[in-house]
Order: sequence, then C-alpha cells, then structure tokens
Amino acid sequence: MEKNVAFLQTVREGYTFQGESILMGAGMLDGQAVPGATVHLPLKTMNRHGLIAGATGTGKTKTLQMISEGLSDASIPVLLMDIIGDLSGIAAEGTVNDKITGRYKLIGADYHPAAYPTEFLSLSNEKGLRLRATVSEFGPILLSKILGLNDTQGGMVAMLFKYCDDNKLPLLDLKDFIKVLQYLSNEGKAEIEKDYGKISTTSTGTILRKVIELQQQGADPFFGEKSFEVDDLMRISDDGRGMISVLRVTDLQDRPKLFSTFMLQMLAELYATCPEEGDLDKPRLVLFIDEAHLVFQEASQALLQQIETIIKLIRSKGIGVFFCTQNPTDIPASVLAQLGLKVQHALRAFTAADRKSIKQTAENYPATNFYKTEDLITQMGVGEVLVTSLNEKGIPTPLVHCLLCSPRSRMDVLSPAEIEAITSRSKLASKYNGEIDSVSAYEILSAKLKQAAENSGGGSAQPARTNARPEKSTLEKILDSPAARQIERTAAGILTRSLLGALGLGGKSKRR
Repeated sequence: MEKNVAFLQTVREGYTFQGESILMGAGMLDGQAVPGATVHLPLKTMNRHGLIAGATGTGKTKTLQMISEGLSDASIPVLLMDIIGDLSGIAAEGTVNDKITGRYKLIGADYHPAAYPTEFLSLSNEKGLRLRATVSEFGPILLSKILGLNDTQGGMVAMLFKYCDDNKLPLLDLKDFIKVLQYLSNEGKAEIEKDYGKISTTSTGTILRKVIELQQQGADPFFGEKSFEVDDLMRISDDGRGMISVLRVTDLQDRPKLFSTFMLQMLAELYATCPEEGDLDKPRLVLFIDEAHLVFQEASQALLQQIETIIKLIRSKGIGVFFCTQNPTDIPASVLAQLGLKVQHALRAFTAADRKSIKQTAENYPATNFYKTEDLITQMGVGEVLVTSLNEKGIPTPLVHCLLCSPRSRMDVLSPAEIEAITSRSKLASKYNGEIDSVSAYEILSAKLKQAAENSGGGSAQPARTNARPEKSTLEKILDSPAARQIERTAAGILTRSLLGALGLGGKSKRR
C-alpha cells in the first residue's frame, strides 16, 4: 500500500502541469492501472521533439494517432508522414466496443468517437494534394546528395546553380536541369568557362546519368510547380481544431535516400519560412515521421550533420519533430540526445543481440525505484508504454509505465473512395492539383538555341523597311511575356538562400 501511495504521489507531482496538456493515459504499477495516476503531456515542451519506439505490432502507430488527435483538439496543426499507409483512419470517426470502454474506465476518462479535419498530401500520383518543390528550392547541396555525387561533381552542380542564378534561368523541374547541363556541355561551354571555370565533360556525363537514374525512380512528379507553401501546413479548421496533414509516401519505402533528402528539404523550408518564436505556450506545428529509420538508413555523414543542425535550430521556430521507429538505436545518438519526449513500447528479446540492445535502450531512460526497466520493456502488452517527458521547466519527468488512451478516430485505413471524397472537398485542391509548366530554363535555352540556328542558317535576304519596327526575336518574346515576371520573382527568391546556404541547404526566402 505504501508503494502505491508513493507511486501515485510521484505521478501526480511529475505529470500535473499549469498550462495546457494532452491526456496520455494512466500510470501502472505491478501490471495494474493505478486510479488517479493520470499521465499528461505538456504542450509547452512539445517543440522539444520526441521519440516513439517499439517492436512491430505493439501499437506505435496508434500512439502517434492518439497524440495527433490531442494536438488537433488544442488547435495545433499536425503533419504525419504515413509511409506504411495506415494513418488515413484519423479522418473518420472511431467505433465503440467493450475493449475500448473498459480501457477508458481504467484510465478514468470517457471515450467519445471523433473524426478529425484531415488533408491528404502526396509526392507522387497517389490520391491527395500534390506536394512539389522546384529544383532551385532543393539547392545544389541537397541535389548532389540525392544524386550521390562526389565532391568534384557536387562542385560542378554548384557552379551550374550559380550560372542559372546569375542569368535568371529558373530551375523548376528535372527537365530544366538536364537542359542546362546539356547546354553547358556543348553550345554554352565557352560561355560558362569564361566566367566560372573549366567544365569536365566526364563529370557532366556522370551527373546526367545520375539525373536520368533519379527520373527512373519516379522523382519527376515531385520536382516542379506549384511549390507547396508551408503556411498551408499550419491551418486551423473551421471548428477551431488544428488541421492534420497526412503525407502518403508509401511508394518511397524502397527509395530511402529520396525520402531522407525530401525530409531534410522540408525541415529546411520550414526553418527558412517560419519566424523566430522562442518558447511558446504550445507549438505552431508538430511533425511526426513514421518509420523514421528510413530517414537515416542511407544518409551520409554530411547529411546526418545537416539533419542534426536543423533539429537543434527548428525548436526556436515553435516546431516539434517526432520520430517513430522500432528501436531507439535506429536514431543517431546526436539526434536522439535532442528528443525530450520518449515513448517506449515493448521490445522483443529473441537473440543475444536483442538482449544487448534492450539493455542499452533501458539505459537511455531515467532511473526509477518502481520498475526494473530492462525487464519491463520485454513484458509490456499492446497499448502499454514507458514514458518520460520534459515538464514546463525543461526537467525530465519520472519514468512511468502507462496504459495508453486509444485513438478516438478509426483505427483502420480509409478506402480509396473515402480518400478521394475528402480530397475532392479540399479547399486547396484547385491550388495544387493543376499542371503548371511555366517558362523556365528549358524554354529559354531552347529559344536561345533556335535563334542562334536561325541566325547562322543563311537564306535569302529580305528587303529592309526603313520605317518598320523590327520584329522581336523568339527569345525577346519569351522574356517580355507575363510568365517572365514570374521568372524574375523565382530568381529573386533563389538568390536569398542566406542562412540555409551557409548550412548547405536550399529553401525559399519567403517570410511571414
């Protein structure tokens, strides 16, 4: 009895907060939920990032779903990276059954099914709003990383970007990049070598092959316009809840390098766009990355350093990043050290290596007098976790074995017809799902080459007209078109990569 009283007091002191919080569940001792030992997560420190870890089938995705619901209820927008395809149910109302009502009775709360305001996004041709970025926004460093180039080839890509910046040649899609690469390898070789240095034909050939390889992996739909604006990730629904944006990336499971580079580009974009906020009462946006090991699986050391830098810096923008993976060791130690909230589901010890990994995992959590952490990690059931967070002063809370609340939305996937219906009602569908092919580097250089060919082609001379206004060339017509003004704006944005340029990252310059 004394142990129960001490446990109840520890949980109440450690998980009672003055500001807004999310109900996580009820503390457990000796395998039983303790009445009154409710566990909450403070919104004030949700921008300190977090980790949700556990073996397959232990309920990680449902934990992610439940926390996202609490954030939405608190008017905090959420972005979910759905790489398996099992998070779409958050847009539909859940169903009541005896198991759920019994769980909520143990926790001391009521279960109310609810559907949440959801926007489906896609990087490919899946159902949802098309999420795109231009080649210019990726920048030379990230593009070199995704192409797997060496330092010499990466330097040539940086030179190419510089040439395009100086000559107002917007790089919108891979077609533009290929056209510039071909032009500077042939007709424009003397032009670029005069101002920027020698061009290696061998290197340009290698880069071209790498770009074609990237196209064969299905990257074309991602590069282009209209670029997705991060402001549209931070919307509040008409009923005051935060919008939950579900980015469906199920087709990127076999392309981890593309996925990790995209993730870094998005984080860099958020950092470049959002103003400094300091410590807010609640975050402006929370991002969940499911199957996070894919972000780090094939990342180079340079890419890992850039991810670590962004994770450290983006907190001050009021943005929290949560990684969901099977084992904490999937996350590099330098990134793991930045994660304030840790939610540990059960791990399985089938081999000696598993037992060693579990022991290492247990050492990452605060010491406790109520559990033997190393043993408990292998004994927890589905929907049970070990949790520790940061309180409002940034101090780690006590480690608690917690019986989790279940999601109030559907714990299953939506049908394609349901996803289609939600997407068709989206207020952003007309903004992002149209095809745009603006005048860019491809069109400008094609016109330039055509004009050069016409000038050198000869032919019968036309009689001069003394009073006639000379007809504009094809290139001049393009440069005088309304689309050219968009080119000017795009080029201006490219030239302001400022801070992220120093980090080796791309990003738009648009500020709030």
